[in-house]
Amino acid sequence: MSDFKSSQYFKQITDGLAGMSDAEKKDLQKKTNAVFEFHIKNSGGKELVQTIDLKKEATVYEGKAKGKADCVISLADDTFADLAEGKVNGQKAFMGGKLKVKGNVMLATKLDGVLKAQKAKA
Repeated sequence: MSDFKSSQYFKQITDGLAGMSDAEKKDLQKKTNAVFEFHIKNSGGKELVQTIDLKKEATVYEGKAKGKADCVISLADDTFADLAEGKVNGQKAFMGGKLKVKGNVMLATKLDGVLKAQKAKA
């Protein structure tokens, strides 16, 4: 996992969710209501698979979604880091071909809010 810049951001998201009250988690789940599966490739060609479940549990875990992901996002490690830092937005990355989405593309737009919320807490 340490081969990936994005690992630290998934940890931030995990810590951010852990620090939320039950009411805040339920609110985030209600707003988002989706399971996101990320396939992140680093410059060495390795792949990291992480899932953010904001449907049932409000958790982040390594590996594929338990059940079916609503949105599967494939991108480079550097692109994910730029998204998490707010240097690029998801829509521009998607339009520029740096990010591929399978499933409900509109759900991917909700991720910017999730990432910004966690960055604000960090």
